[in-house]
Amino acid sequence: MSLADLQALVYPGDLAGALHTICARYGVSHMTFLVVRIANGPLASPYYCSTYPTDWIRTYLANDYFTIDPVIDVARWGLLPVDWSTLDQRSVQAERLFDEAAANGIGPNGLTIPVRGANGERCLFSVTSDLPEKDWSALRGSALHDLHILSYYLHEQVLEISGLRQPALLRSLSGRERQCLQLLGSGKIYKQIAATLGISESAVRLYVRKARRKLSATTSYHAVAKASYLELIDV
Repeated sequence: MSLADLQALVYPGDLAGALHTICARYGVSHMTFLVVRIANGPLASPYYCSTYPTDWIRTYLANDYFTIDPVIDVARWGLLPVDWSTLDQRSVQAERLFDEAAANGIGPNGLTIPVRGANGERCLFSVTSDLPEKDWSALRGSALHDLHILSYYLHEQVLEISGLRQPALLRSLSGRERQCLQLLGSGKIYKQIAATLGISESAVRLYVRKARRKLSATTSYHAVAKASYLELIDV
């Protein structure tokens, strides 16, 4: 499934199926996108789409594991992707949570990417895997760039089709701004973009910064995902 296919979804119920397809593409077991907070404040109940087994979702909700899950805390303080192996799982409640998750086929490996929207949204994108640790480390390293872009792309799509946020009016990007985001989305770093376009690295950073401002994006990844979502670039 391409980003264009994901963008074509119009019903919230289609999101889980799309995530299943993306899981197969990247070789991970499960994916979950969770909206913890929207522009107007915390949700009464977090909004989610997930490939997790139905029984595990029911168990999680019935036990209100949102209140004890250390993964949820990533939305409150995290800015960078967090591997679940670094989370504090020492409490009795957290240990029970992860044991039950493992019994339901979740894990043992996991990665959570926090997503912060320009209007105060707080979301989490998580992927899990049952690969051996060495293989998981290799997969995580090779797919992290794509997953980061995907997390912000899902942020835009989920909030729009769920009705949690209305699309904002955006200023158009200049040609250079689109070029810089296009190359950034392809995996190039600022130095490589500068060489490709024949401009200085500082100029590249300026164009990306301007694009972020025009797109109301919080990070360069967010800007790339949003530009792709709006069909301003191809990723």
